[in-house]
Amino acid sequence: MIRLLLAAGLSFLVSVVGTKFLIDILTRQHIGQPIREDGPEGHLTKAGTPTMGGIAIVVGAATGYTLSDLLSGGVFTRSGLIVMGTICAAALVGFMDDWLKVSRERNLGLNKRAKMAGLLLVAGGFAYLTPTFTNISTELSFARTADVGIDLGTVGWMIFAVLVLLGASNGSNLADGLDGLAAGSGMFAFLAYAVIGFWIFRQSDVQPDIYGVTHAQDLAVVSIAMVGALAGFLWFNAAPAEIFMGDTGSLAIGAGLAALALTTNTHLLLPIIAGLYVAETLSVMLQVGYFKVTGGKRLFRMAPIHHHFELAGWRETKVIIRFWLVCGALMALGLGLFYASWLSATDVLDGAAE
Repeated sequence: MIRLLLAAGLSFLVSVVGTKFLIDILTRQHIGQPIREDGPEGHLTKAGTPTMGGIAIVVGAATGYTLSDLLSGGVFTRSGLIVMGTICAAALVGFMDDWLKVSRERNLGLNKRAKMAGLLLVAGGFAYLTPTFTNISTELSFARTADVGIDLGTVGWMIFAVLVLLGASNGSNLADGLDGLAAGSGMFAFLAYAVIGFWIFRQSDVQPDIYGVTHAQDLAVVSIAMVGALAGFLWFNAAPAEIFMGDTGSLAIGAGLAALALTTNTHLLLPIIAGLYVAETLSVMLQVGYFKVTGGKRLFRMAPIHHHFELAGWRETKVIIRFWLVCGALMALGLGLFYASWLSATDVLDGAAE
C-alpha cells in the first residue's frame, strides 16, 4: 500500500511541475496545436494552444513508478517493466506524430501507414516480450483464467494482444478531442486497474491459484502512477485547456490500458472499463459505413461521438462532465463484475473443499 501511495503522489507532483514547465517552454517557442478545419467552429479559438503535454504524463508516471520502488525497497518485475516500457514506446510514436504537426503548422502528422507501423512495432514488442519473459496465461479470460475456457496458444495470444493494443490506442486517440476528456476518462480506467491489480495481489496470499498473476502488485503501481500523472496533467488540461496531451499522451493511455488488461488476464473486461473508447471508435465506424451506404448521409452530426453532442447544443464542459460520469459508472460496473467473478470462484472453491 505504501508503494501505491508513493507512486500516486510522486507521479502527480512530477506531472504538475512538468506540465507547467512544458507550457512555459512551448509558449515561448510559439509551438502550438493546429486545429482541424472540418471540426466544430468553436474549436478554432484553440489553435496555438501548447501540445505534446503527454510528455509530462509519461515522465511523471515513469518517475513515480521508479522512485516508489526505490524508496519502498520493492523489486521491479518483468511484467511491470514491460507495461511501462510499452506506455513509453507508444508515447514516442505519438510524439513523432505531434512534432510533425507543430513543425509543419498544420493538423497532419505521420501518415497512416507510418503511424500504424510504429504502433505495430510497439504492440509486436509487447506481444513477444510478455509470453517470453513472464508466465502470462494464454487463455482468453474475463476476470480470471479458466472463466472462459479458451486457450489461444502462444501465437494466438500474440496476435490477439497486437489487436487489443491497436484497438485501445486508436480508441483513446479518438477520445482526445475535448479539453480534459481523455485525461479524465483515462484516470477512471487506470484507477480500475489499480484496484484490480492490488486485489489480485492481496488474494495471491490466500488463494494463489485463483488468478495466476504473479506480478500483480507491480502492475497496480504502474496503474496508480498513471492515475497520478493524469491528475497532475488535468490540473492544466481541464477546460479551458492551457495545454493538450497530443498523440503523445493519448496513444500512451490506450497502450497502457491494453497492456494492463492483457497482463492481469482481464482481456474481456477492458471493453467495459474503457467503454468510452469503444463508443468513440464505433461512432466513427458507423459514421463512415452509413455515409458510404446511403451515398453521403450522416448518422451523427459529426464523429467521434463527443462532437455530435457539441453540435447538438451541449456546451463543451457539459459533454466532458457527462462523459466522465459515464466513465465512472463503467469503472464501477467493471469492478463489480470483477468482484462478482471472485465471489463465484470462491463459492466453487469452498464447495470443492467440503
